[in-house]
Amino acid sequence: MQFPLMASKSHIATALLWAGLLVAPVLGMAQGTVVLTGKISGRTNDTVAVSIRENPLDPKEQITYARLDDKGEFRMAVKVDGPTRADLVYGDDVADLFLEPGNQLDIRFKGSDMASTVRFKGKGAETSTYLAEVDEKFIENDGFQVLPDNIMLYEPGFLSFLDYRRKEERKFLEHYSEDNQLSQAFKDYAKAEIDYSYANDRLTFQDLREQVVATESRLKMTPAYYEFLNDKALINSPNSVGSGMYQEFLLNYIHYSAESSGKRRSDPDFYQVCYDLAKNQLTGPVKPIIMGRVLQESFRFGHVKQSAAMLADFKNADPQNKYYPILQHDFESHKAFAIGAPAPDFTLVSSKGDSVSLKQLAGKLVYINFWRTTSGLALRDLPYAAELAKKFDGKNIVFLNIALDDNEGAWKQLVLTKRLPGVHVRASGGLRSAVAKAYGVQDVPAYFLLAEDGTFLNTKPKRLSSRAAVDEIKESFGKANTYSSTLPAGNK
Repeated sequence: MQFPLMASKSHIATALLWAGLLVAPVLGMAQGTVVLTGKISGRTNDTVAVSIRENPLDPKEQITYARLDDKGEFRMAVKVDGPTRADLVYGDDVADLFLEPGNQLDIRFKGSDMASTVRFKGKGAETSTYLAEVDEKFIENDGFQVLPDNIMLYEPGFLSFLDYRRKEERKFLEHYSEDNQLSQAFKDYAKAEIDYSYANDRLTFQDLREQVVATESRLKMTPAYYEFLNDKALINSPNSVGSGMYQEFLLNYIHYSAESSGKRRSDPDFYQVCYDLAKNQLTGPVKPIIMGRVLQESFRFGHVKQSAAMLADFKNADPQNKYYPILQHDFESHKAFAIGAPAPDFTLVSSKGDSVSLKQLAGKLVYINFWRTTSGLALRDLPYAAELAKKFDGKNIVFLNIALDDNEGAWKQLVLTKRLPGVHVRASGGLRSAVAKAYGVQDVPAYFLLAEDGTFLNTKPKRLSSRAAVDEIKESFGKANTYSSTLPAGNK
């Protein structure tokens, strides 16, 4: 299952910051346009931007920029197809917006602290103000989040927590609606975010808890725990299509349904089953979105032949050709990492000073861990890597740790002083190194599991810290060529 992660607003801002000088010209007033004006006191940047993700299957965003004048004032016009969520981006800060055609919004805040000082006035101000208040009251409040403490609860306590959170969120929306004039489109969106946050957290709790609580075995839920999924209106809700949480829930629901039918993610036809479930069970505009997301998962997990067949079938579900071009491009970019395709060879120098090539490890299962000494998340996984290496000592597997470090001394000192097990090599140049590019590594840690014949067996194996990693590795021995039928004839 996919688990809801709190998106880093500073990460969004950083991604947009590099393009700060590419200020889009102000668009002319037209139907489907939102006009934003405002003033930033004590400005710390020269531009402000609005980012909208137009297509749920495309990570690219429509970004409109405006320069600040000498007084810190700005004006921009943003084209929208209809009611939509957006991000207001200033430096490293991001604020939530909800924009509808015809809005004329005035935005003011302090440049040093947008989050707590942003204020909205004008037509459409009520919806963005609501989002800001929800962010402060619920999202930034750890007491209303699944992690960290609430995931430790058992079934009764967790359900009590979810019920209380939903009750408080619904109460807040009801009272806010009484005091402010909100469009029906926004009411539908806000209600869906509440209801599907509840449904998604309830659906993923069992799996998420198993990953996080390493000291206990998987919880056994009561027969009634998943009965809420029998509500057909929960699955097909036309008024909820604009909610990202609704889409996330549906994807997890499809995963759950496939697993309930006896399928495992390691099965070659897992994503074909998910695709068929989405195709047969979902209706309306959300149907091609979820089918497309299943396809994207299939691409990323290397099931090329099934993906090609599903992609060809997808055309029928996308008569307006809105999603197919995006999926086609995504498919082409992932073909090189198909399960059963040969992993790129490389030769790197180890911490002991000798050369190690992937070709030398032929005949053994190879678990590759891309990391670097400056990554906190990668460092946190090192103890688990050591435990796995010890657990499989003497078995036909090599744990190959590739450090993407420029500082050879720091890397070598850490490996040698900590006596880290496994094979340790270094690729200077970091993410720009040849081996990182060959494996498409965009961040660390990144993992790959290779079969004994040097082909990709799993391009997204369980993290070293996951309890399921041990079972996954045990089941991988002798699986070379298992997925050869998933490759197109030209790739075998």
